[in-house]
Amino acid sequence: MNSSNLHGPDDALRQIRQPDAQRFDIRIARDGSWFHEGGLISRPALVKLFASVLCREPDGSYWLVTPAERGAITVDDVPFIVVAMQCEGEGKQQRIRFNTNVEDTFLLGPNHPLQMRPHRMEKGVDENDLRPYVLVRNNLQARLAHPVFYELVASSIPGADGRFGVWSDGMFFPLEAGTAAEDDGA
Repeated sequence: MNSSNLHGPDDALRQIRQPDAQRFDIRIARDGSWFHEGGLISRPALVKLFASVLCREPDGSYWLVTPAERGAITVDDVPFIVVAMQCEGEGKQQRIRFNTNVEDTFLLGPNHPLQMRPHRMEKGVDENDLRPYVLVRNNLQARLAHPVFYELVASSIPGADGRFGVWSDGMFFPLEAGTAAEDDGA
């Protein structure tokens, strides 16, 4: 194994010879609940363990990857839900911290951007119904729970283009369609 090409533990895991891929009968529902063979996984510690080895491939597929096993799983929307937020400061100095259902904690900012995306339904996409998503880690995203999104909207202010959004970690994140995040230019 050539360690000069490795940048972190996830890259190291990819270098280990993986056994043949499997399909695990595990599904993550839209509400963030995890199921195995149709039954709810009710132990939070087990869900956190599975979440710690969850990967998303460039093709959008989700996998549980350990040195001993590799198996594809089903994810109805995204694997995580943001269940709480905390704000510090205000205006351009504001910092927003998110917490997920698997106890990931991170700061909304350049490394964890917020994106408003159209709602995907069984019969297509509703372009008028936008949902807030945020990058958590390693190409894995979370959707903001409704109460968290309402709290985020309550702290929003008009941006330079007049659209409402929030500042966090020096970036402005619009909460409307058609705009990208922008930094404070400092």
